[in-house]
Amino acid sequence: MAVTAGPPPLTGWREWRAWPGNLAALWKRSLRFRTILVTVVLTALAILIACIWMALAIQNDLFQSRLLQVQTDARRATTAAQGTLDSSVVQGDVVQIQNLMTSVQNNLAQQSSSDSITVRRIDRTPSALAPQDFSSGVLSDQNLISESLRSSVQASPQNQWWQSVALPTENGVLPGIIVGQQLIVPDVGAYELYLAYDLGSASQTLGFIQGTLWVVGIGLILLIGAISWFVLRSVTIPIGEAADTSAQLAAGELGVRLPVRGEDELATLGRSFNAMADSIQSQIKELADLSLVQQRFVSDVSHELRTPLTTIRLAADMLNDRREDFDPATARAAELLNAQVQRFETLLTDLLEISRYDAGSVQLELEPTSLAHLAEDVIESMQQLADQHGTDVRLVAPGGYSPVEMDPRRVRRVVRNLLGNAIEHGEGRPIVVTVDSDQQAVAIGVRDFGLGMKADDVDRVFDRFWRADPSRKRTIGGTGLGLSIALGDARLHGGELAVWSELGRGTHFVLTLPRTATRVWGASPIPVDPGDDGAAGIEALGLTQPIEIPRDAAATRVGGAK
Repeated sequence: MAVTAGPPPLTGWREWRAWPGNLAALWKRSLRFRTILVTVVLTALAILIACIWMALAIQNDLFQSRLLQVQTDARRATTAAQGTLDSSVVQGDVVQIQNLMTSVQNNLAQQSSSDSITVRRIDRTPSALAPQDFSSGVLSDQNLISESLRSSVQASPQNQWWQSVALPTENGVLPGIIVGQQLIVPDVGAYELYLAYDLGSASQTLGFIQGTLWVVGIGLILLIGAISWFVLRSVTIPIGEAADTSAQLAAGELGVRLPVRGEDELATLGRSFNAMADSIQSQIKELADLSLVQQRFVSDVSHELRTPLTTIRLAADMLNDRREDFDPATARAAELLNAQVQRFETLLTDLLEISRYDAGSVQLELEPTSLAHLAEDVIESMQQLADQHGTDVRLVAPGGYSPVEMDPRRVRRVVRNLLGNAIEHGEGRPIVVTVDSDQQAVAIGVRDFGLGMKADDVDRVFDRFWRADPSRKRTIGGTGLGLSIALGDARLHGGELAVWSELGRGTHFVLTLPRTATRVWGASPIPVDPGDDGAAGIEALGLTQPIEIPRDAAATRVGGAK
């Protein structure tokens, strides 16, 4: 079965609440998505800044251009009106002055492009000669002219002043400019002249330009995103193929190769990858052949040695049974011979078991078994060995009574091995055997409070024939293969065998077996790290007394108090 390097596809896109999680997962998994998103975001940010800057620059340029045009128009109209006033001779005649102001009003309307004009006298003292103020257009509303603008106009007869305003129209409010300056009427005095200009056309032009900029900006973002997608696709597809091929090689499909197209760098990478895969396949085949030869050699030697070993065992048993008839030296030699023959037979049995694991020919004989009852049986069978070492074995079983499908012979062998190691290396201190379970798994932990191991030793504890302290003498005749076989038994059940150990705090082995699944998922019912210090742990053991587990109490919690 082919194995792909990519993660499982994301699901739940129809549910909007799952989008943030899916997008976060897609960001972590997909180089193409991450690169395109970063490119599009940075491009959008750059285009946004450029569009805003261009819009502001165009807006300011349009305003300044329109302002200059308005000021020129107003200055021309004011100059023409003032010229009319200066060239007239009124001689204090009210009628002539009024006709003159009417002529000025018409002149302003003709010379200016504004249809909103107001003229008001600055000096409000009553005068029979002073013509009346007049207004037209939107400037009939005197509130449009601010007091600050009026003050500036009144204070500076020769200067032109302006202000931005919002001009009310029939279609709403438009931006506008009011320009103010003084007019000098003969025999009367100074008048304020204000002309209003709307910027509606400039506003429409600015709106069109801004809309065009945004459309062009969005189009550029989409175009750059599409270009990035196509460019990245040409790069990431070969990378994805390489990842899938690597995953298939890692899964054992040594015949897969990368397709090579062209002569570019990716093609060179593909050829180099294929050459590496050929070399790996060749070396793995050589190693597999060598391993097969070694497995066959160990298996054949073990089988061939069983027949002469049986004969030697019979002779050793006979000599050991009659050792009382021998002199002391011969009797001791017969006793040692018998013990070593027994150890040799155990070693051959373990070697045969290891060769079966290597060959993949081990079969489980499953039957419903209570792990708590199995642990009690193992503790009872090893009680004599514990007494010889002065070790007190305590059983704490809050769970693990309900039967679980397992091979009881192999699990019993694992527990015996763990308990035997704990007794041998426990320095005569108490040993705690814990059995617990949850809905997914059952577990058994064996904790001793001996010397413990270093971190480097913990990493190698399941290696074949490895010993943490080679100078230390075995007291129970181990072969050095027990933990390797125990790990194989655990994995054969789909379970796990984990270990924790620290110098001065002891060692804790935890065997976890699944209830129904093919393998263990999630945390074990028994934490591998006990989390207590050695002294406190030993003191706490005083609260637990050896107990009997009733066979008919499948749900009884085990415990005791001192």
